[in-house]
Amino acid sequence: MFRFLRNLRRFHSKLQVTETSQLFSRNPHPAAAIAISKRMESSDRDRIEYDTFGELKVPNDKYYGAQTVRSMMNFKIGGVSERMPIQVIKAFGILKRAAAEVNVEYGLDAKIADSIVKAADEVIAGKLDDHFPLVVWQTGSGTQTNMNVNEVISNRAIEILGGKLGTKDPVHPNDHVNKSQSSNDTFPTAMHIAAAKEVHEVLLPGLQKLHDVLEAKANEFADIIKIGRTHTQDAVPLSLGQEFSGYVQQIKYSMERIKAAMPRIYQLAAGGTAVGTGLNTRIGFAEKVAAKVSELTGLPFVTAPNKFEALAAHDALVELSGAMNVVACSLMKVANDIRFLGSGPRSGLGELILPENEPGSSIMPGKVNPTQCEAVTMVAAQVMGNHVAVTVGGSNGHFELNVFKPMIIKNVLNSAQLIGDSCVSFTDNCAAGIQANTERINKLMNESLMLVTALNPHIGYDKAAKIAKTAHKEGATLKETAVKLGFLTPEQFEQWVKPHEMLGPK
Repeated sequence: MFRFLRNLRRFHSKLQVTETSQLFSRNPHPAAAIAISKRMESSDRDRIEYDTFGELKVPNDKYYGAQTVRSMMNFKIGGVSERMPIQVIKAFGILKRAAAEVNVEYGLDAKIADSIVKAADEVIAGKLDDHFPLVVWQTGSGTQTNMNVNEVISNRAIEILGGKLGTKDPVHPNDHVNKSQSSNDTFPTAMHIAAAKEVHEVLLPGLQKLHDVLEAKANEFADIIKIGRTHTQDAVPLSLGQEFSGYVQQIKYSMERIKAAMPRIYQLAAGGTAVGTGLNTRIGFAEKVAAKVSELTGLPFVTAPNKFEALAAHDALVELSGAMNVVACSLMKVANDIRFLGSGPRSGLGELILPENEPGSSIMPGKVNPTQCEAVTMVAAQVMGNHVAVTVGGSNGHFELNVFKPMIIKNVLNSAQLIGDSCVSFTDNCAAGIQANTERINKLMNESLMLVTALNPHIGYDKAAKIAKTAHKEGATLKETAVKLGFLTPEQFEQWVKPHEMLGPK
């Protein structure tokens, strides 16, 4: 027996986390049970908590419990960089507070509810961020994150009430914090809350800021006439303001597309519980929770009209991601145009002068690069990739539950934040400081062969084409060539070829 206990102690010393249920199953001898019990006693650093699988050690300085620890054991994927987005955690805080307040109407002890509300407020305020260590790559329903939140709020509420951490008394993570809820409806609810807040706090403000500066530039450049380009080749003239007005409209439509997707995001799954039936809730709970969340966030959340759809599918988030994918396409076009128009300074187009923010080369002295444009285009590429992942996840809802939830919301939030932040950065560090290089613009415009298009109504397409091709071949001007070919007089050329009159219909 002595040898057995000595070997058992050696075995325990190699374990980072001890689980009584597993050890009992390996050796149910009474002496082993005594030894295990001693090993499981709380230390200065740890306390003992349990879930339905058994007991686990939990750090004394953390509010999470056994289910969180077990998830950390089972899903060591990606590390800190892959943690559940904090926006989701704060959204859970909003939901748990709302549920506690509503549950008082259905019998939850007011003192317990008040402690839950206080703990949830700390989650919302970001005071407990260090207590949410789980990664995105876990169960596809997000159950472990829901329980992570339940455990943190439960233990913090217990502490507020003067109790002992880990006892689940007087505030139980399931019976009280998770009352009338399931991970299957709370996680999608948190997804929608987090997405809506990110859209309103980061994405739309960023797009609006970029829109306003581009619009100001379009007005500033209204009278600057330049050569247009199609197929990257010379085309007929337009004003620089007209060119920028296209960018303005793209960003305007970007905001409209995002807003058009939001009504479905405002619909919350709360109240559907496990499969959408609302088992273990009370009539009116879903509507009251949605109203409370709306009150807490200032956003027009409502209960989802069909909870089965809200749990089993995430079409609303795929739609929002799709709208952001279109925004990414717009931003890619705008940023690429601006960096190409600003290329040079001597060997490129050089029609725009972009702000110089930092050295551009470790070997070429004096080189400056369009780094803000590059950042935006990289963001656009990432958003497009995110949408592929969201599309795959959204298309894989099976029966009564989609189990790609954490991945979907990670990518939706990432896209919203990247677009919003990059728009602010691009606006402040590039767009606001763009200048027109009028000397270069005038030179390129006057050398363009496509001014000949103005002659079409007077001499016909074929003769105008011959002028352009001959002038290009001989390195001559359009005017010289037109007169040489005998198609018109110098006076007629001056009368008919006026770039400022080629900017719109007559």
